[in-house]
Amino acid sequence: MPPASVYIHIPFCTNKCYYCDFNSFVTNNPQLIWDYLETLDREMALTFAEIPPARVETIFVGGGTPTFLDQAQMRRFLEIVHAHLGPYMADGMEFTMEANPGTTDREKLRLMHAMGVNRISFGVQSFDNGLLKRLGRIHDTDDVYRSIDNALAAGFRNLSIDLMFGLPDQTVEGFAATLEEALRLPTTHFSAYSLKVEENTLFHTLYQKGQLPLPTEEAELAMYLMLIDRMEASGYPQYEISNFAKPGMESRHNKTYWLNNEYYGLGAGAHGYVNGMRHVNAGPLAVYMQMGREGLPRVEQFAVSAEEAMEDQMILGLRLREGVDLQRFADRFGRTVDDEFGGIVAEEMAKGMLERTPTHLRLTRKALPLGNEVFARFLRG
Repeated sequence: MPPASVYIHIPFCTNKCYYCDFNSFVTNNPQLIWDYLETLDREMALTFAEIPPARVETIFVGGGTPTFLDQAQMRRFLEIVHAHLGPYMADGMEFTMEANPGTTDREKLRLMHAMGVNRISFGVQSFDNGLLKRLGRIHDTDDVYRSIDNALAAGFRNLSIDLMFGLPDQTVEGFAATLEEALRLPTTHFSAYSLKVEENTLFHTLYQKGQLPLPTEEAELAMYLMLIDRMEASGYPQYEISNFAKPGMESRHNKTYWLNNEYYGLGAGAHGYVNGMRHVNAGPLAVYMQMGREGLPRVEQFAVSAEEAMEDQMILGLRLREGVDLQRFADRFGRTVDDEFGGIVAEEMAKGMLERTPTHLRLTRKALPLGNEVFARFLRG
């Protein structure tokens, strides 16, 4: 079966946040955006001609800041999506768009809702205005409340918020205050990530100079454990290492990745996994658009071996709190988890990092902050 999930990348932003290493570009040239949408239209046509969809269950529009598009650009973008995918959209499809507070006026949100977008993920990051400025964010907390109100008025009921912790000069008490403020909002889902200082960012430059005062590892761990406790006590069970949702409101699209299912990836810098092949699109806009005029804008494409797929299944699946479905693994690969990784599993269980349920293998609660150490054990290359 062809993939049931589609990722689409809109790379434009009003500014570059100081921690961001995503494929994003600041522009004040509207023609560049229109040209990008034309290229995206051609990429969709070629992609779906090569491997036509059968039934689309999830669409996720990420960035960048997709809501950077103005009203006319947003309408055109959604028309392109419907032209290519409309006939295949399943009833009850999840259609998510990332948004930055302050870029979502009521009219734009009404247009998005009318054209099928039914889930919004707001990049809030913090409810501390000083920290937001420190991160290079363009919004403040008032913009968050206004954006949520606008989304509700436009008809949205499935709202997610992204938060960050381990930020420069952030305290455990400060993060607790952000959590309490976030939990007052009518949201269905939260994602919360610790800061990673990535190369080619302003934060990395400051870090190299000793000018980025990060919390201690102990303080960051305290923030993470507090996050889990507060979310679960407030009716948002943890379903993935960094994600929490009201029951039934988990991100179906992101579970596509963690279940190691295939998905279409479209747009500058996007990754896709289709028909046993992973591909990477050109990231720089000029390269993406030049390649897109001549064919598919892919700079890398490779087949995933059975061994790699089994490793991916373990590493991605263990991010989920339910863990790796043992029967699904056996059905998919014709070998059991114990056949492939029995020694590693036994060692990690002995260390108290993994545990079995009747149907799954999963991280223990103790292992949640140390997941990367466990995942690395399943890389055999």
